[in-house]
Amino acid sequence: MGDEGLSAGAAARRLGVAVTTLRTWHQRYGLGPSVHEPGHHRRYTVEDMVRLQVMQRLTAQGVAPAEAAAWACRSPAVLPPTGGPAPSPSAGDPVVSPSVAGPVSVNGPAGGGQTIALGGRAQPAARGLARAAMRLDAPAMRHILESTVTDRGVTFAWEHVMMPVLIGIGERYEATERFVEVEHLLSRSITEALSIVPRPSRELAPQVLLAAADEEQHTLPLEALAAALAESGVPSRLLGARVPPRALLDAVDRTGPTVVVLWSQVPATGDVIQLDRLLARPHPPFLIGAAGPGWPAAALPPAVTRLTGLTGAVHAVTAACA
Repeated sequence: MGDEGLSAGAAARRLGVAVTTLRTWHQRYGLGPSVHEPGHHRRYTVEDMVRLQVMQRLTAQGVAPAEAAAWACRSPAVLPPTGGPAPSPSAGDPVVSPSVAGPVSVNGPAGGGQTIALGGRAQPAARGLARAAMRLDAPAMRHILESTVTDRGVTFAWEHVMMPVLIGIGERYEATERFVEVEHLLSRSITEALSIVPRPSRELAPQVLLAAADEEQHTLPLEALAAALAESGVPSRLLGARVPPRALLDAVDRTGPTVVVLWSQVPATGDVIQLDRLLARPHPPFLIGAAGPGWPAAALPPAVTRLTGLTGAVHAVTAACA
């Protein structure tokens, strides 16, 4: 960075945020550029950028913006450690506790049109992810998701960070028929974060076959399962969305998996005939798992294992492979 500093656009690009976000931080919290010459736009200095990085990192971790700004203004030259808790503000600093119950609000008051209700027990990372999602801040979403996956593991990230925000956005869509773009960008960011998990050695033949049921388009839960299994050293094949019954049977015949997990999100795709056909193979898989809320629990064949939750699914699959 030169002595003249950075323009708002250049600073926004350096941080990976929108220019409007910088303007909001400036207007609401005083985190604006320091250098001003008559007849020219204000410029961000090195010290300004450090403060903005503190603000960005803390809000990404779920710290309320007012509290994050108070710390950023008080610490112009030192960044807090990545992933660590925000230090407590000194007496006199404005404080808004990041653990306050209620919806996460973005660009509007709590309870307004730009909120995702997560509940009072939501993880700070989930609150930060919700804020980033609502402002379509893909770099911030990836940072939060990848940090959580790396530091806490796939299962924690899925159950305590990814799922609460996905559910919250789904509820907002049901209430408003809006925010499809938020759900799509968040889903893409989750896919990218799950892909950073190292996969087992290519010398290990996958014994697990994962697929979405016929006409089922949701695959994120299967991607989470594949990543969580990889953490446990279990390789898998993931066929993806809308796998026709014939294609699924062909894949089973050609690969001979020990485990097949079939995901159904909605009742329209939870036809148990798909499971019956797997059971009818000359050499059926040792474990056939019906995962997802779309399957009719009372109508599942007795030989099919109902998988509920990522933790239980990982345990059942790894035990079957062992």
